[in-house]
Amino acid sequence: MSDMVAIAVRLGLYLDLMPLFGLPMFGLYTLRGAERASGSVLRFRSVLATMALVGVGLSMLDMMVLAASMGGLPINQVDRATVNHLISSTTIGTVWQVRVAALLLVLYFSVVGWRRPAFALWSLAVTAAVALATLAWTGHGATGEGLQGWVHLGADTTHLWAAGIWVGALFALCFLIFRPTARMTIDHIHLYHRALDGFSKVEAALVGLLILSGVINSWILIGPSRLGSLFTSLCGLLLVAKLILFGVMLMLAAANRFFLTPYLAATIETGNTSSAIKALRRSFVIETGCALAILERFPQPLNREGFQRL
Repeated sequence: MSDMVAIAVRLGLYLDLMPLFGLPMFGLYTLRGAERASGSVLRFRSVLATMALVGVGLSMLDMMVLAASMGGLPINQVDRATVNHLISSTTIGTVWQVRVAALLLVLYFSVVGWRRPAFALWSLAVTAAVALATLAWTGHGATGEGLQGWVHLGADTTHLWAAGIWVGALFALCFLIFRPTARMTIDHIHLYHRALDGFSKVEAALVGLLILSGVINSWILIGPSRLGSLFTSLCGLLLVAKLILFGVMLMLAAANRFFLTPYLAATIETGNTSSAIKALRRSFVIETGCALAILERFPQPLNREGFQRL
């Protein structure tokens, strides 16, 4: 039961911290000028502040779950002294402090930083990137040693950042495309087309980073000698399923870039955009569903051995 709680909390952190980083990045590479202000296109202030608070709460719960796991106790029997010891006297506690500090900075910039929207988005992106990277610092990427350990940690962090930018873009694009039809003016449709075009320009780089970092991680975790066991073990089958879902996301991304986005541009000229918008909505629902399914198997909390190595 405790393992299931740990996995659920870890999944919650991924679902929270990825878009927390990806949303301000979306604002930086897609929106322009006054569009970056909170509430102009996206409600950055309220959404990011809420996500930062959720991240702090999940981080506290994560530390309690870890303390319960290390002591072999139910979570409701963990005492404050044990939690304080983990936070103040272990490497994983130091990483936890960095995450919480970064999330509190995200909360600060979300609330007070909007006199200069570009500065606010850059500050939010940097601090959220630190918070997201701590998930790699407390995962399997942090248990290696020597040069290989650093390569694994770097690849794991890069994988998280690239995935965060992609997931954040999916969240933002879904929010824009699912605006009620009655409120979807021609200016909004033009903005959505530009947002799609802006995302397509960074998508190729994200795909490259995800593939490269994924190959490095798989090579280190699985190794060439165990490639044959991919189809005979549960972990191997889950990895294959994740790769298949990622392939589906790549096909949908290609369809969006080379077919649906140009189709939307053509329908803007004719004034009948309903069919293009419906096709884009279907595509992004499926792509977001694939991303969530991949994340469901992504989080892997440390076991006792991994914790001791940290």
